[in-house]
Amino acid sequence: MGYTALYRKFRPGEFQDVKGQDAIVKTLKNQIKTGRIGHAYLFCGTRGTGKTTVAKIFAKAVNCGQPTEGSPCGVCEMCQSVSAGTSMNVIEIDAASNNGVDNIREIREEVAYRPTEGKYKVYIIDEVHMLSIGAFNALLKTLEEPPEYVIFILATTEAHKIPVTILSRCQRYDFKRISIDTICERLNELIQKEGLDVEEKAVRYIARAADGAMRDALSLLDQCAAFYIGERLTYDRALEVLGAVDTDVFSRLFRELLARDVKRVIASLDELVMQGRELSQLSVDFTWYLRNLLLIQSSDDMEEVLDVSTESLAQLKEEAKMVEPEELIRFIRVFSELTGKLRYATQKRVLLEVTFIKLCKPQMESSQDALLARIRALEDAVEKGIAVPAPEHTGKKEPGEPLEDRRKPELPKALSEDVKEAAKNFRSLTEEAPVMLRQYLKRARLSAGENDRLQIVLPDEVSADFVAKKEHKEEISRLIESGIGKTVEIDVLKVEEGRHFEDQFVDIEDLEKMIHMNITIED
Repeated sequence: MGYTALYRKFRPGEFQDVKGQDAIVKTLKNQIKTGRIGHAYLFCGTRGTGKTTVAKIFAKAVNCGQPTEGSPCGVCEMCQSVSAGTSMNVIEIDAASNNGVDNIREIREEVAYRPTEGKYKVYIIDEVHMLSIGAFNALLKTLEEPPEYVIFILATTEAHKIPVTILSRCQRYDFKRISIDTICERLNELIQKEGLDVEEKAVRYIARAADGAMRDALSLLDQCAAFYIGERLTYDRALEVLGAVDTDVFSRLFRELLARDVKRVIASLDELVMQGRELSQLSVDFTWYLRNLLLIQSSDDMEEVLDVSTESLAQLKEEAKMVEPEELIRFIRVFSELTGKLRYATQKRVLLEVTFIKLCKPQMESSQDALLARIRALEDAVEKGIAVPAPEHTGKKEPGEPLEDRRKPELPKALSEDVKEAAKNFRSLTEEAPVMLRQYLKRARLSAGENDRLQIVLPDEVSADFVAKKEHKEEISRLIESGIGKTVEIDVLKVEEGRHFEDQFVDIEDLEKMIHMNITIED
């Protein structure tokens, strides 16, 4: 006989072998012991959590000649035939390929005949959400009032797609994801039976990679064990077989990302690609790594939730202090969206590299999150004493730059000589301002206020609040005073609600026309 996959070889045959679904198992066993068996059941839950397995055990138990505490004996003729798949009393239907009205009509015709052996005919309809609307309607009447010897068990991973009329006729049982500890316990039990040599750290990684599905865990173990037949399966070898990445690599990527070092980030990604790592899984695991960092930032007592080693926890705590929560949430959102895109992408590597480059260079994007990241980058540069060059003026309209309004409002005739002088030299005077202040002032326009005051008008509240700070106004006044030798009173305003930035004030070009001076505007 050929080789049998581990998940098939060790598929539970009794209720006591089912792991992680204790509440459901106990309820079903009590129903069988007391004879309170329902006519329709709905088993919901993610893949690999035991829905079909429990359905088959239940089908054996209700027909078993000598059940023990609600569980099938496993040795009688009925139990043997159900296990072998030869019983005429247990009919399995794949709704993904048998989803039409005609398929359901065949069931309605068959239920009229009593079972040839045993007490019940059990219909197990897998992936029942795939049935068409017509098929669901055809099933309704039979599902509501089936013969006393018929039991329907509907299994699905997407219960929200099932009509309410079907849901209301079934006893619903939700199969939860199986915990990592439970999966590890089961894997170690099977490893011992198979005589395999597997490192505990590798077992735990396989259990975590299974994402709560016992069947996936057995399949992954089978895959790793087949690659290293007769050898010890270590943690590093498990990563190599599954195309996964160690947490140390995520730590390195994260630090390079915070440093905005594009060259090193691309080199790290190239190294992973050359090692044959699965890029979709890389995105998933890196998102999980970022999630762990966010949890550590949120609370001090996260050791049990994170399920990481002491060394990894210390490393995570160190890196959690290196980033702001808002930026970390942005990273998580970006990589969550990337994971969905990679699933259908033909150029996965390019898409992954572009995402990392955008995060390293937020100036490449114009979204609100990217603008905040650009401000953080400038602030970091200022704190480190790094000169930030002003962007070169290309003559083209920059994103977010207001369009010039050709219909200029007429200027008042009387302007003091001090305001004229300040307006004439404003751009050159403020070139010596701090980096962040200079960046905001480049977007400002000038207006003549009452009592010979110079008004600096900003396009939004954020920039106006920044420039209006006491220390920033004092800095502007100082620069003007040192440049023209006179003191000019200044006011900082923002454009009024509902009005265009261009219509709110007299800009510096109009002052130029009014005072007949050549004013050079440096951007």
